[in-house]
Amino acid sequence: MPENPTLPTVPRGEQRRPHPTKDQPREHAGSQREPQGGSQREHARGSQHRQPRGSQTGQQEGSRALTAFEKRSLAVLALPTLGLALAITVVSTYVPVVARHFVSSTVVIGLIVGAEGIAAMFLPIIAGTWSDQLRTRLGGRLPFLLAGAPVAALALVGIGLATSLTIVVVAVLVFFIAYFIAYEPYRALYPDLLDDTIEGWAQSAQAVGRGVGTGLALAGGGVLLAAAQVAPFAVAALIMVGCITAFVALLLRRRGIPKQDTHAPLRVREAAAEIRRLLAQRPSVRAFLVANACWELALAAIKTFVVLWLTIGLHHSVSLASGIIGAVAVLILAAAATSGKLGDRFGAHRVMQVALWMWGLGMIVPVVTTNPAAIAAVTPLIAIGGGVTMALPYALLIPMMPGEGHGTLTGLYSFSRGVGITLGPLLTGAAVQLSSGLLSSTHGYAALWLVAGAAILASLLPLGRIARRDAGA
Repeated sequence: MPENPTLPTVPRGEQRRPHPTKDQPREHAGSQREPQGGSQREHARGSQHRQPRGSQTGQQEGSRALTAFEKRSLAVLALPTLGLALAITVVSTYVPVVARHFVSSTVVIGLIVGAEGIAAMFLPIIAGTWSDQLRTRLGGRLPFLLAGAPVAALALVGIGLATSLTIVVVAVLVFFIAYFIAYEPYRALYPDLLDDTIEGWAQSAQAVGRGVGTGLALAGGGVLLAAAQVAPFAVAALIMVGCITAFVALLLRRRGIPKQDTHAPLRVREAAAEIRRLLAQRPSVRAFLVANACWELALAAIKTFVVLWLTIGLHHSVSLASGIIGAVAVLILAAAATSGKLGDRFGAHRVMQVALWMWGLGMIVPVVTTNPAAIAAVTPLIAIGGGVTMALPYALLIPMMPGEGHGTLTGLYSFSRGVGITLGPLLTGAAVQLSSGLLSSTHGYAALWLVAGAAILASLLPLGRIARRDAGA
C-alpha cells in the first residue's frame, strides 16, 4: 500500500500531490472528481454524495493497516490535542475545587466553568474563519497556535496562584480565550492535511491524544492539588507548551508550511451568509450540531462536578477520588483508541448509537443509589460511552464538509460545543442545589448524572436523523 501523499509529513524526495491554487481550486462537496488510475474510491468521492461511513467502501478502507510512516504522522498531528486536552481538563475539573475556597454556590461555580462555552460559541468561528484567510510565512493556522499557547500557559499559572474569586474568574476567562484562539485553527489542519481514507484512524489518534491528556489531568491533578494549589496548573502549562512546541517543530521540519485552500477573504457579513447557506443546504449538519451540543453538555457536566460528587457526595478524599478517576480514564482511553477503527468498519453512526445507549442508561444507576458495587458495575458502560463520544463526533462531521472553508465549519462545530459546555455546568449546578433535599445522601451532587444522562439519551434523536439521511443518500 503506497503512502498517502496528503499526510502531514512526506519522506524527502517523495513526490507530493500539488495543492490547489486560485486557478485550480479544490472541488466543493458534490463536484465531480476525475478518477485517478481508474480508482473506484476516487470515483465514489467525486459523486454527488459521499459514501456513508458504514458502507461497503468505508469498510474496505477502514480494514487496511496503517504504515509506520502514517502512524508517526498521525502521532505528531495529535500532540497539541494531548497538551490542550490536559490543560482544559485541569481547568474544568479542578477550578471548581479551587473556587470552593471562595464560594459555596454550585450555580456560581457552574457559571465560572460555563464561561468556556460562552467563549466556544464565538471565538472558534472568528479564529477558524480568520485562519482560512490569513497568509503568513507560517501559513494560516500555525500563528494562532503559537500566539494562544503562551497566553493560556500564563493564565493557568494565574489560576493556581489565585487568592480571591476575582483572580480565579479573570484567569479562567483569559485561559478560555487563548485556548480557543489556538485550538480551532489547529483543528482545521486535519481536513487540510489528511485524506478521507484514513480519517477514522486520524480521529482515533486525536482521541488517543485527548484521552491521554484528559486521563493524566484527571488522575494526576488531584494528587498535585493535594500537594499545592498551583501544582496541577503549572504542570499542565508546561506540558501544553511542550506538546505544541514539539508539534510545530516536527511539522515544519518534516513537511514545511502546511498548505490550505486559497480563496478570497470573506467579510464578517459574507461569512455569516456562508454559515447560513451551509446550515440551510445541509440538514445533516444542523442535526449534527444539535446532537453535538447534547454530548458536550454531558461531558462538561461530568468534568465540572465529578470530583465534588466523589469528595462531597460520596465522602472520598481528593487523593482517592483522583485514583478512582484515573482508573476510569484508562477505560475511556481504550474506548477512544478503538472507536475510530470500529467506526470505519461498522459505521460511525452505528457505533455512536450503541455507545450512547450504554452511556445514557448507565448513568441512571448513580442517580438512584450510592452502593459502591452497583456504581462499579455500570462504570465501564459510562467510561466506554464517554470515550467513544470523545473520539467519533468530528469523524461524523468531516464527510459533511465542503471542499473549502474548513475553518468556518469547524467554528460551527465548536459553537455547538460551546452551547453544551455552557449549559452543562449551569444546569448541573442548579440541579445540585435544587435536589439537595431529594438527593440528600450525596448533598444533591448525584443530580449531575441525571442531567448528563438526559442529554445523552436526547441526542439519539438527531443522530438517528443523520443516519437515516446518509442511508438514503
